[in-house]
This record gives sequence, C-alpha cells and structure tokens, in this order.
Amino acid sequence: MSKSGTPHRVAWPIALIVVALVIATTIVVVFLRLESWPARTARQSTAELERLGKNLRAAFVDIAHLQPRITINDRVYMEQTTPVSELVVLSRRIEVEHELLHTWAGSSKRVKLHGTFLAKAGFDLRKGLSVDIRPNEIMVQLPHAQILGVEQQQVDVLAFENGLWNRISGQDVQTELSMLPQLAWKKAAETELTAEAEKNLQQQLEQRIQTAQPLRLVFKDENKNE
Repeated sequence: MSKSGTPHRVAWPIALIVVALVIATTIVVVFLRLESWPARTARQSTAELERLGKNLRAAFVDIAHLQPRITINDRVYMEQTTPVSELVVLSRRIEVEHELLHTWAGSSKRVKLHGTFLAKAGFDLRKGLSVDIRPNEIMVQLPHAQILGVEQQQVDVLAFENGLWNRISGQDVQTELSMLPQLAWKKAAETELTAEAEKNLQQQLEQRIQTAQPLRLVFKDENKNE
C-alpha cells in the first residue's frame, strides 16, 4: 500500500510546478503586451494620420491641382508645391444694364447696353494654404473666398438714339462699355457667391475625405479672421 501511494505523492508537486509555470508564462506574456501597447497604438495612430494626409493631398491635387503644406501633430509631412494663383470653385451668370441719356440745346442722345457676364468665386492661393492633421481634428487654413473675376459673355444694344445735333460719339460708347464690367463686379460682390464657394469647398473635401475626425476650414484674409 505504501509503495502504490508514492507515485501520487510525487505527481502532485510536479503538477503544481507545471501550473505555476503556465501561470507565470501567461503573466509575462500579458505584461509584455501591456508594456508594448502604447507603442503599438502610437504606430497605428501615426499610420492612420499619414493615410489621411495622403488622402487630403490627393483631394487638393484633384480640386486645386496643387499639393498643400501638410503637418501631422506639428511635424511637416508634405511641403507645398508651387501653387496655382487661384482656385475657382463656383461660377454664376450676372446680367447688368447701363444707360446714357444726355440732352444738349434741346437735342437728346441715348445709349442703353445690356451685358451678360460670368462671375467666378474662389480662393487666392498665393495667400497661403496649409493642412494640419491631429487625432481629434483636421484643420485646413486658407484665405476667405472672393470674386476672382467677371468674364464678359455678351453685350446687347438696347437703345442707340442720336439727337439732331447731339450725336453719340465713340467715347460715349467706350464709356458705356467700360461701365458694364464695373457693375458686374459690384453685383457679384453683393451676392452670397463667396459664402457659397466656402461651403462648396467644405463639401467637396468632406466627400473625398471620409474620416471620423471633424474637418474644419479656417478662413483668413486681410479683412477678417476666424
């Protein structure tokens, strides 16, 4: 009886040692994983931000045909390429009229013109464009949108009436023609075209850059900051 009980007494200590080794190995593995977790998380976070940087670069190349200056957590990731001078985002048809009515010695002359122009709104990229990517947000900084130009599409003569001795001169016609672009610029500036251009750019970027971080556009120019 005493000989048959000996193997059992020997097996128990061995089993306890094996269990202790397994527990110790598990603790070491868990400890090493926990110790390396911040570094692995940081690598994954940096890789994700760099992926966003590449996506933003592709979006601006597609929209504006340039690469902006991109920083990731205050580290320069990409430098800005030589920019195009302007980025046109929206265009709108503008129609204006101007009339010359002049009477001299009882003789009247009248010139009335109607002009159709294409007003273009967008951004003057010579004032700077930069992108800052952080874990909690993506910030794009650029100037406020502005009216970049008005292109004459058509001019119609609505009235061209000479007086008996008060005749329409070439200078009268040139003066009236020069007034039309000025009126078109003024009318375009009074519309919401620039505000719509800023919203349009935001929408274009959000459509191309689908990310969990909020995308914030910060507009700056000589007149106003935000």
